[in-house]
Amino acid sequence: MTSRETALLLAKALDSKKGLDIKVLETGELTTLADYFVLCSAGSSTQIRALADACEKAMKEELGEDPHHVEGHRGNTWVLLDFSAVVVHIFNEEARQFYDLERLWSDATPVDLSGVLTEN
Repeated sequence: MTSRETALLLAKALDSKKGLDIKVLETGELTTLADYFVLCSAGSSTQIRALADACEKAMKEELGEDPHHVEGHRGNTWVLLDFSAVVVHIFNEEARQFYDLERLWSDATPVDLSGVLTEN
């Protein structure tokens, strides 16, 4: 599975748990951190955990892969899941506005998610 396919798999996993404002940014040309960043907002700390669990489950079932690194569990405002080529960022609304990764990585290419995410 390519890193792009992995990013789309993770976006679908977030969508399946009603993640908000899901974005995928292609960052491979800009940084060695990851090929793709997947961004998502959640309405509560409980949903943040559910979204992170959905990502971990999808990766385990599809690729047999666990995250290489996880950050942010204790604060309940954001979680970062590092799957090497793809990094998932799950935020509550306040933390997403504070970190503003879309602005920070504004040179990244947004991936079209039409046909990937459900229409709501």
